[in-house]
Amino acid sequence: MIHFLINSTLSLAVLLAVYHLVLEKEKIHQFNRFYLLFCLAFSFAIPFITFEIVQEASTALVKKPVVFATEATMMVIEDDTNYWMIALWIVYGLVTTAFAFRFLSNVYKLINRKRNNPTVAYKKARLVLLDEKILPHTFLNYIFINKDAYHSRKIEAELYAHELIHVIQKHTFDILIIEIIRVFFWFNPLFLLYKKAIQLNHEFLADEQVVTTYNNVPFYQNLLLSVANANPTYYLASNLNYAVTKKRLIMMTKKTSAPRAILKKGIVIPVVTALLFSLCTKTVAQETTKQTSLTDYSKLFKNYYVNTTFQIVGQDGTVVATKKYADLTDKEKQLVPALITENIKNPSKKKMDEILTKGGPETFKVDAFSKKTLATEKLAGEPYNSTEVTEKPEFPGGMAEFYKFVGKNYTMSPEMIKEKVKGRVYVTFIIEKDGSLTDYRIIREIGYGTGEETIRVLKLSPKWIPGKFNDVAVKTMYSLPITISAI
Repeated sequence: MIHFLINSTLSLAVLLAVYHLVLEKEKIHQFNRFYLLFCLAFSFAIPFITFEIVQEASTALVKKPVVFATEATMMVIEDDTNYWMIALWIVYGLVTTAFAFRFLSNVYKLINRKRNNPTVAYKKARLVLLDEKILPHTFLNYIFINKDAYHSRKIEAELYAHELIHVIQKHTFDILIIEIIRVFFWFNPLFLLYKKAIQLNHEFLADEQVVTTYNNVPFYQNLLLSVANANPTYYLASNLNYAVTKKRLIMMTKKTSAPRAILKKGIVIPVVTALLFSLCTKTVAQETTKQTSLTDYSKLFKNYYVNTTFQIVGQDGTVVATKKYADLTDKEKQLVPALITENIKNPSKKKMDEILTKGGPETFKVDAFSKKTLATEKLAGEPYNSTEVTEKPEFPGGMAEFYKFVGKNYTMSPEMIKEKVKGRVYVTFIIEKDGSLTDYRIIREIGYGTGEETIRVLKLSPKWIPGKFNDVAVKTMYSLPITISAI
């Protein structure tokens, strides 16, 4: 919503500035009328327009979302209710309702006047004869005038012609459009400026037609000055005395050459193009560097036991066979730790690189009948909680490396970035005895596909150092709240 308001307001302000500085002073009123309506439509549409530009960039320059991950064995669901936002929406609803009531009330008053007073056909319009002393004003195809002035023929032909132009060119619809917009965007003063610009341009159009028809500019100018400010302006009507200013009087005698008009109109094209480029383009960085660290880790884990000879211990405690890692059965592989950290808890990234590069020991005994193994298998098939294991699972290089891994691989969708998604995704997964991750479950997410993206990233994870119970690798349940921020 904030993105919509900022982009639309910037567009409205720039286009209105172009109108006042370049177009308003020229005699191109029909173009200006549709330009002002185009400004409204374009400014509402521009937040929804996106042009993607693919640009090659190094990994260091690629913008990534901020992702934090912290270990948690007990998850507490926070109350994320934003009461300030609720209060703001309530205030907005109340004020909008008041403006809507005002708008509908004024429409009803004009329609009621038409119904309760006599009407007379007049060319392409209908005259509504009122008892009150008023100046002619127009709503839809009705021209409201004073009854006595009509019967005594005190209304000049130029005034009839002026109001008839409002009817023929359907100026009321322009005013209704801007007023409906103002009902919902009452907090934006730019729409009031647009309404004034639209109404004044309507008067330019009507004045131009009257001057062309009667060809008596001094008389018409004096006529407008004599009736100016005689009555208040009407909320939804086109009024004869609206903004009888120096601008209107000068415009009646002004001339704009065809080349000058074309030049002024042409200025709109680069302005609109600049707005589209600045507000609607999004650079999509395409990484050109290789993610060597994760690839290296995968290879190192895979080749860790290549040179190790596994001695299979029988029930009587003697070695009954020797095998290579690839020849081990699935059950035997489960008894082999992902790697041997030499009793170092939470090794640093440097130490982890050293251990993986060195590789496994020359020989390793696989004893399925040891007391440790038998104790571990009492809960066969059931994962341990991270508080139950004697050694907790660990990401290669530590949790700091895990943060980097998630931040590097987590991709924010255009919708997430647009809505500035922020919050926590709670996820649980199982770290198997060999360090692989399985059984991903999203406990809570914040929508916009954040849960699915979290699981996708975890599936890319290299093998972890598994949790241990009495120095034996065990299946461990692990939970993480991952904080996502697209701001």
